[in-house]
Amino acid sequence: MTADLLQRAKAVRLAVFDVDGVLTDGKLYFLPDGGEFKTFNTLDGQGIKMLMNSGVRTAIITGRSSPVVERRAKNLGINHLFQGREDKLVALDELLAELGLGYEEVAYLGDDLPDLPAIRRAGLGMAVASGDAFVRQHADGVTQARGGEGAAREFCELILRAQGNLEAAQNAYL
Repeated sequence: MTADLLQRAKAVRLAVFDVDGVLTDGKLYFLPDGGEFKTFNTLDGQGIKMLMNSGVRTAIITGRSSPVVERRAKNLGINHLFQGREDKLVALDELLAELGLGYEEVAYLGDDLPDLPAIRRAGLGMAVASGDAFVRQHADGVTQARGGEGAAREFCELILRAQGNLEAAQNAYL
């Protein structure tokens, strides 16, 4: 972890996550009845909860729409959910205006080209290890973990560590 990433993470007041390929492994599962399912990593969920408990707000901006994502966001307590938004930077602009935050206060975790404008604009824009090579090349940093396999947890812990809150978040479980 570089000093630059830690410095960028210190200012974060809002962490934004893509879903497919970030909170999931990127695979889409369609059922014969037209339904779908996704698998989420519990380590990622715990990381998001620890981040929220430290005072950092969270949001999801995703290009697809799914009741499964709405349910996951509700289960985690993520209040800001933008679905069906390929224009992720526009969605982020709307959210920042609503919350009264600037780009330097945003951390964004994505994996593919629709995430790239938001990754490049955020104060801390990161890609997951399994993300598109071009996106990884233009991100501030890349997680060691793949999407859906702990990348969001790693991202959350980076922010917690930079803000001096990781040890307290972990010690709360001792």
